[in-house]
Amino acid sequence: MAAPLLKVQSVSKHFGGFAALSEVSIAIAPGERFGLIGPNGSGKTTLINCISGSLRNDAGSIEFQGEEISSLPAYRRTRKGIARSFQIPRPFHSMTVLENLLVPSQYVVHLKEAEAQAQAMEVLRRIGLADKAHAQANQLSQVELRKLELARAMAARPRLLISDEAMAGLSGSEVDEVLKILFALNADGITIIMIEHIMQAVMRFSQRVICLDAGRIICEGTPESIVANADVQRAYLGA
Repeated sequence: MAAPLLKVQSVSKHFGGFAALSEVSIAIAPGERFGLIGPNGSGKTTLINCISGSLRNDAGSIEFQGEEISSLPAYRRTRKGIARSFQIPRPFHSMTVLENLLVPSQYVVHLKEAEAQAQAMEVLRRIGLADKAHAQANQLSQVELRKLELARAMAARPRLLISDEAMAGLSGSEVDEVLKILFALNADGITIIMIEHIMQAVMRFSQRVICLDAGRIICEGTPESIVANADVQRAYLGA
């Protein structure tokens, strides 16, 4: 594997006496499509919160592009190229779709207004929301809100995009729409971590997958090997 874009080494996180993560290590290559799965409570959200900076890991290290970032606040990690979409979309409802993208374009990337407008429209075109640019965010459908979450993350010009359950609650055809967007972003050079409960989507998208359970990695490999793994089946099915 090429020099990792992201390297998580022996990361642990505790909440009181509860170990949410225990010595988790992963390395993600530039341009990789990486899947992160696990049952509820397995530590997935804690891990991506530690990577993105909304939580600080108690032990271990997190490196991005060869730089230790464990002590950096979330906004500085975003400026270095880590962006995430959230499982529950929380746009600025009183703003238009375009204005929602101008916030990261101007306050994260520090673009001037004309350049920010041009970038925002280009992102909306890539995501498939250009025709909704001047609609209020509170007028969007569920799948459009999911796309807006991805668009807002992309407006920060990330090298690493963390997609947190971007397909939750969507129909089969809507899942296909979002997958198409993620494949296109990856083809443009964006490294993507997908956290998702829709196993079929993870298996279609990911080149490599890890499964967490009780804060530990129980399996890592190709999608095919993950599906066939007995420990993964027990974690999900209790078999």
